[in-house]
Amino acid sequence: MAKLRRLALLAAGLGAGLASRAAAPLPAGASDIVVLWPQGAPGSQSRRNEPETVVNGDITNEQNPAVVVFLPKVVALNDAGHSTGAGAVVMPGGGHRKLNVEREGYAVGRWLAAHGVAAFVLKYRLAKAPGSIYRVEVEELADARRSLRVVRSRAAGWGVDPKRVGVLGFAAGGQLASLLSERYDTGIASAKDPIDHWSCKPAFQALIYPDDCEDVAANAQSPPAFLVAGFDDVPDISQGIARAYLLFQNVGVSAELHIYAGAGHGFALDPGPAQSWADRFRAWLTTSGLANGR
Repeated sequence: MAKLRRLALLAAGLGAGLASRAAAPLPAGASDIVVLWPQGAPGSQSRRNEPETVVNGDITNEQNPAVVVFLPKVVALNDAGHSTGAGAVVMPGGGHRKLNVEREGYAVGRWLAAHGVAAFVLKYRLAKAPGSIYRVEVEELADARRSLRVVRSRAAGWGVDPKRVGVLGFAAGGQLASLLSERYDTGIASAKDPIDHWSCKPAFQALIYPDDCEDVAANAQSPPAFLVAGFDDVPDISQGIARAYLLFQNVGVSAELHIYAGAGHGFALDPGPAQSWADRFRAWLTTSGLANGR
C-alpha cells in the first residue's frame, strides 16, 4: 500500500511537471519550455490552451506565456560553452503584433548558450496583435516580471547565479526590457505563490535597437545598460539611443553604447556591419562582473 501511494505521488508530480510545460514543440538547441503560470496567465486563463500560430519563424498568437530554455553545454572546463553563471531573458521584437521568435529569440538563445550564457527566450502576450485586449504596460510587463521570477526560482538547477540574470530585448522586446528595468520590484513577500517572492529586477538591461527610445528612463538604481543600434535606423532609435545613453551617464549608471554605420533595423545576428555586437555584449558581461571570465 505504501509503495502504491509513493507511485501515485510520483505520477502526480510528473503530471504537474508536464502541466508546467508549453505544448509547442521544443526548438533546436533548447532543453525545456516552461510555462510562466501553469494554470494560465492572469486575465488569460480561459485561453491558455489556444495553439500558437507560427508563420515563417514568427509567433502571431501567444496566449500562454513561457520561457524557452537554452543552457551551456560543458565539454571541458575551458570550453567555449562552459557556463559563466550569467543568464539572460531574451525578449524578441515584432512591434507587439508578433514575436520574431526564431531570429531574435531562438537563434540568440543558441548563440548565448554556445558562449556560456544561459538564455531564456520569453514568449509574451502581444498588446497590438489584431483583436488583442492586452496592454504593453500591464499584461506584457506582467509576463516580463514573471519570467525573471521563474528563472531565479529555478536558477540553481540551471547553473545560473540568480543575482546575474538580466534582460536582452530587441525592438519591441527592447522596449519591454527597458520598461521592466524601470518598473520592477524586489519580490512580493505577502504573495501566496512562492515564485512571486523572487525579485524581478534585472541584473542588466541589453537594449538592441529598442522601440520608443524616448521612453527609456534612468535613475541611480537602474540596472547597467548595454545599448546597440544602427546608424541608418529611424531617428527615434538611431538618435534616441544616444540620448538614452546620456541619461544613464548623468545618473551614474554604467552603460556602453554601440552605433553601427551601415546598419539599419532588425539585424539580429545577421552577418553585416553590426554583427560584432554579440561578441561585444559577451565581453561587456565579463568586464562588468556579470559573467565569470575564462
